[in-house]
Amino acid sequence: MLAMHAAHGIAGGVKPDLDLHLLEQFVTLARTQNFTRAATELNISQPALSRAIQRLEEQLGQPLFERKPREVALTDFGQLFLERAKEILRLVEETFSELTDASGRGRVRLGAIPTIAPYLLPSLLSSFSRNYPQVSVVVQEDTTDNLTKRCSHGEIDLAIVALPLVAKYLEVEPLFEEELLLVLAADHPLAAANQLAMADLDGYPFILLNEAHCLSDHIASFCQRQSLQPVTIERTSQLVTVQELVALHHGISLIPAMARKLDLSDRRVYRSIHGEKPLRTVAMMWNPYRFQSQAMKALMEHLRRN
Repeated sequence: MLAMHAAHGIAGGVKPDLDLHLLEQFVTLARTQNFTRAATELNISQPALSRAIQRLEEQLGQPLFERKPREVALTDFGQLFLERAKEILRLVEETFSELTDASGRGRVRLGAIPTIAPYLLPSLLSSFSRNYPQVSVVVQEDTTDNLTKRCSHGEIDLAIVALPLVAKYLEVEPLFEEELLLVLAADHPLAAANQLAMADLDGYPFILLNEAHCLSDHIASFCQRQSLQPVTIERTSQLVTVQELVALHHGISLIPAMARKLDLSDRRVYRSIHGEKPLRTVAMMWNPYRFQSQAMKALMEHLRRN
């Protein structure tokens, strides 16, 4: 087990052994501000995470968090320690990346938003692994905001996102444009029309993803440009749920074309919007100030070609 040994005592002259796993758990809890969310992300139990943080606080001789009913907040000491913990983890990660890079092998931590990951990544990573069998790709699915933060902090190497987004100090490169298709129940009144414009959708209830997903903002912005105010009756966290609710006549929606390719059901139909089409731009994002391994560069080039 890897451990960091402090050169000077922190509390009472004690030299704590700081396990790197403890630092990772601490950083994750500081970011999520919730034991349940952090434990789920770390794939450990909540009691195990609580014990780990308590052990770290005992080693440091200072409380790192203020415990609240539904969340935790960093103490002043915790905020200071967070910056040091991130730096330690970044240095360790970059050191191992450079060593594995020199050995001809490598690992890439790839993030992707939920409206892209299950549709684009299986075929993309399959072809990448055939060309680069020595490279391991670790996929982490998350929202745009979280991926931006994690990319900035060095917790992931590369992310696949949708534009527009605010990514200060990060590099963003567009990859391709994708059409958003109208999805309807197979027997919906609009399904028989030869052509459908956005104006034809006025008054029909929409089903959208919840506010954490950028796709909903993208759809709302497009509708506003078309002078259409969608009536949102339901929100959910997954595209497959949106598709199922559409099939059950709860409403209509706009779905990325890549999600339509995997839909084999005959309970739904998809239509391209006539006139100005709703589009989204898929892009890759990375931190140019951090070490970029040969494995990461290979995956970036693979994304450009595919």
